[in-house]
Amino acid sequence: MTPNGPTSGPPTRVRASILALLCALAMITYLDRAMYGSAKGDLMAAVGQPEKNFYLVLVFFQLAYALFEIPAGWMGDTFGPRITLIRIVVWWSLFVALTGFAGMPLPGTEVVVIGFAVLVGMQFLFGMGEAGAFPNIAKAIYNWFPETSRGSAKGAVWMSARLMGGLTPVIWVLLTAVAGLSWRQALWLFAGVAAVWVGVFAWWFRNAPAEHPAANDAEVALVNAGKPAGGGHDGVPWRAIFGSRNVWALCLMYTVTNFNWYFLMYYLPKTLKDQFKDQVSGTEGLILLALLGGAPLLVGMAGCLLGGLLTDDYIRRTGDRKWGRRLYGMLGYGLAGVCYLAASFFTGNLWVFAGCLILVGLTNDLIMGPSWAAAQDIGRRYSAVVSGAMNMVGNLGAALGNLVTGLILAAYTVTLTGDDGATREQVEPGGYVACFTLYAVIYGLGVGSWLLIDPTRPVEAGRQASAGTGDGNGTNASSGTGPS
Repeated sequence: MTPNGPTSGPPTRVRASILALLCALAMITYLDRAMYGSAKGDLMAAVGQPEKNFYLVLVFFQLAYALFEIPAGWMGDTFGPRITLIRIVVWWSLFVALTGFAGMPLPGTEVVVIGFAVLVGMQFLFGMGEAGAFPNIAKAIYNWFPETSRGSAKGAVWMSARLMGGLTPVIWVLLTAVAGLSWRQALWLFAGVAAVWVGVFAWWFRNAPAEHPAANDAEVALVNAGKPAGGGHDGVPWRAIFGSRNVWALCLMYTVTNFNWYFLMYYLPKTLKDQFKDQVSGTEGLILLALLGGAPLLVGMAGCLLGGLLTDDYIRRTGDRKWGRRLYGMLGYGLAGVCYLAASFFTGNLWVFAGCLILVGLTNDLIMGPSWAAAQDIGRRYSAVVSGAMNMVGNLGAALGNLVTGLILAAYTVTLTGDDGATREQVEPGGYVACFTLYAVIYGLGVGSWLLIDPTRPVEAGRQASAGTGDGNGTNASSGTGPS
């Protein structure tokens, strides 16, 4: 029974406000990462490095982000997502603020504390702190939503993340080119927004409906229907998780999207500005390029929402959870590979080039709802650890992807001299052809990886079997396994 909330009547909808908080967190997460696509030139100039070396900053961030996903997921499963998410956001906000001091001498001296080497180290710590945000969001959704709504809820979270990621290049232009803020002031503003979110979240969020004073018994019963007993605090079954081929298949699948996708967030905004700046002019032209640079993430939010709705609808209609998760993941990967390949033929045409990459953002993100819902299906009450494992391996793929992309683009970078004698670096079109062709091949492998994932087989087979095989929550009874 909830101690302070109403005890009768239709279910309250506290979970809607919880989802709003989680969506806001996803937006802030992407704001504080997507800004590097616009800020990297100023940031690297401040520490005396060419922009082409920025990929090292990304690699160290993604490496730490990957390595600490499972520890942060374990914290969420053991201590609850509330305290874990508060720790995560406070940590990363601090390092966003500190990044604003990069290259700045100490007052009254010429001593620079945050040079390039320190910046790279800070980004490792930044990644360490931010790790676990999405696995713990997944844990919060598992705690707060019934099974047939989790794919949609997770799709809404990723829709929000993509929305902010897509708007960030425009926000950056508005703050710096229009409002006149320096890149340092913009970073400090972003850190302040995250701090405000922490205060609201700490006040309203609870780990589960039964702990929330505004949730009534009917909402608690609705959310907990079909869940196994227990809170997930009695020891994580590490052997079952890491011995599960299902979990490893999930990790392999998610590596694909992480390897290929980060080009859109970290490289595309600056690519459009460098490659097509002669086709636009003035502040309006900068805003146009910023909109096109963020558009893959903006349309990606529709892909996230659509993928979540489609996977849940398929399961509700057919009862086939296995193909309800697989089908839209395979479709998304296949179409994204085709769109990347198409973009490689139009590196000199702004509208077709940008249009193909916008479609990559849409089709890739069809997999987000199904993939994270599958992690919840497989992990159940250990969904934060399983989601953390998926995101850890996936972000190792992101670190590798950023390294390979950075090396390819650096190899194709040439120095050009303008009519005024000024020099600038620019990537030759062959660099993008090489990257996009590689991405298309990897997406093809990703289509096959979905066939290895079976969301009807949770890691805790014994506990799930005790809940029965016909739970009415989308279990594929025809597979002969049920929730085994």
